[in-house]
Amino acid sequence: MKRIYHLSSCNTCQRIIKELNPSSEVELIDIKKENIDAKTLDWLKKKVGSYEQLFSRRAVKFRSEGWNEKELSESDYRDLILKEYTFLKRPFMIYDEQVFIGNSKKEVDAAKVAFNQK
Repeated sequence: MKRIYHLSSCNTCQRIIKELNPSSEVELIDIKKENIDAKTLDWLKKKVGSYEQLFSRRAVKFRSEGWNEKELSESDYRDLILKEYTFLKRPFMIYDEQVFIGNSKKEVDAAKVAFNQK
């Protein structure tokens, strides 16, 4: 599996995709048009250890709907990500069995290596 989950309206996602310069074999998925499916989300959770690690606390809806004041379970994180694309950390990059989450320099640099970019 070679995929990049991104938000097409996000300048940071666009910049990272440009840096990665993925080949045509990499599937680019705009999460606003096609949110992540449960099977893929569950696979990712197994790779990273928890749904919380896949969850974006920066999402506007996280505060506006009061989720920041609640103690969320793993099940809550999963349900929220599946219901609303903005709760998935992005970009989210998958290269075979390797997973890269977010836009930190460390993650992007590791993704570049995996995607054969130096």
